[in-house]
Formats: sequence, C-alpha cells, structure tokens
Amino acid sequence: MTEQVATPEGFKSGFVCFVGRPNAGKSTLTNALVGSKVAITSSKPQTTRHAVRGIISRPDAQLVIIDTPGLSKPRSLLQERLNDLVYATWSEVDVIAIIFPANQHVGPGDEYLVREVASLPHPPRLAAICSKTDLVSPERVAKQLLEIAALQEKAGLTFDEIVPCSALSGGQVDEVADVLISMLDEGPAYYPDGEVTDEPTETLVGELIREAALEGVRDELPHSIAVEIDEMGLRAGRPDDRPLLDIYASLVVERDSQKPIMIGRGGEHIKQVGTDARRQISALLGTPVHLDLKVKVLKEWQRDPRHLNRLGF
Repeated sequence: MTEQVATPEGFKSGFVCFVGRPNAGKSTLTNALVGSKVAITSSKPQTTRHAVRGIISRPDAQLVIIDTPGLSKPRSLLQERLNDLVYATWSEVDVIAIIFPANQHVGPGDEYLVREVASLPHPPRLAAICSKTDLVSPERVAKQLLEIAALQEKAGLTFDEIVPCSALSGGQVDEVADVLISMLDEGPAYYPDGEVTDEPTETLVGELIREAALEGVRDELPHSIAVEIDEMGLRAGRPDDRPLLDIYASLVVERDSQKPIMIGRGGEHIKQVGTDARRQISALLGTPVHLDLKVKVLKEWQRDPRHLNRLGF
C-alpha cells in the first residue's frame, strides 16, 4: 500500500496505464516522462514482464505511470499470466493510454487491443499516444493521427486526447505529461517527492541484468531468458567511504542447448553481459558493484507453474 502525502488544495493525482503492441515504445516513453530509467528497454519481444510504476511529481500533481507487458496471443503459461496482469491493471487505473508507433500502420493488433479496452465493464478515460514520431516524416505522423481517429469509430470508443511524441528526441514528452495530468481528478500524493519508482532494488537489478543479456542474442532465446538474484548485499569490512555491493545472480534459460549460447565462446558473451549490467547497476544505485553471473537451465520454465512461481511470475 502507498502512503498518502500532504498536498495543496486542487492537487491532482492518479494512475495511468500504458498499453500497446510489443515494441510500441511504452517503456522508453515511461523512462522519458519520469526522467530516470525505471523500465528496461530492448528491441527484443517480451521485454517488459511485470507492471513497472514510474512516478512523476509536480507541485500541483502526481502522475503514476504503469508500464505493462505487451498484450499478445498466449503461447505459454508465462504469456497467459502476463496477459492476466495487463487486464487486472486496466481495471485499477484512472486512465488507459494506448501507444501507437508512428512508424507502423494501425493494424489488426491495434484493433484487437482497442476492442479489448472498449469491452471493459467500466472503462476508464482513454488517451492515444502516437509514439516514435522522430522516425517518420510530419506527413506520416499526420496520416497516423488520422488512422488513430478512424479506429475510434471502428471500435466504438472515444479518446479524450490524441498526442504525438518522441520519447527519444524528447519532442512533445512534456505535453504528454500535461495531457495525462489534465485527465486526472483531484487527489492525494501517493509517493514522497523525489521517488521515481516503487520497484524493489532487487527487481531493478535483475531487470538491468536481463536487459544486458538480451543484447546480441537472436531467434527464440530472448523469450527464454530470466534472471534470478541469488544473493545481494554490501561487502562486510569495507570502509564507509568505499562500499562495494556484491551481487550473485543466475541467468536462467530453458534448454540445455541455450546455455553455451548464453555463455558464449570462451565466456565472451556472459562477460559482456556482466560488464554492461554492472555499469548500469552502479549508475542506478550510486555504488560500485561486484557482479558474479552464472547460467543455469530450468527446463521449459515458461510453461512450468513451479518455475514461474519461483521466478516471481
């Protein structure tokens, strides 16, 4: 439970859920709005695997963005659980913002998503965000906005607002925040000023390791990678001005044949994963990090309820 914080009269607050096809730019936009990396990003499918909360605090408002996994046809028990998480989140938020990447035409996947939102018993207020505008011409952005507007009529719903933006260039990002805040009711601040996420540190660390592990792998392997933090804590006996955080973690794959791929020739890939992850974790926590990585196999973990429960799904 979040703790309410004293606020001035007229203060607005609420929860907004970002939804969209996989790789629509939800996590990148979340990070851009928050101004800090709270969600990992990758071009690989199924990057986001849990609901990540990013907190934007202003003198007159607090906006909590919930970045959810992409909704897709379930091919495993994991994807079924991720879809259930998306639907549960939709029922708890004040606004649903659907992300439509400008570099992809509105298609059947978007139509399915919008119809699912429209079929909610008590749908919240709705916004549409045309993302990745830096990748296309102004003419293409204009056409995408028309496609989004046409989708409203087709799906039988109405977007309160339609906003174009680019999370990478920063174009219109502040306008997105302004629009979403304008759609909220008056309410309390749920988090102290300065807090950017309520993710546990161990979860953030695990996600940064997984983000590093996703780079340089191909085919089906991204789906098969999970991370388990085995042990984490400050090393004993270090002086206060020279702390060192020890992290022991396992990269989990689901087939024996995937283990050597994850390790790489001569351990090259796992070394690179460790280097990249250690840099990101140290930057996030402001503490030097010793990261010890190993690879282990949990057979077909995406389909095994025991393994899913163990890995936090």
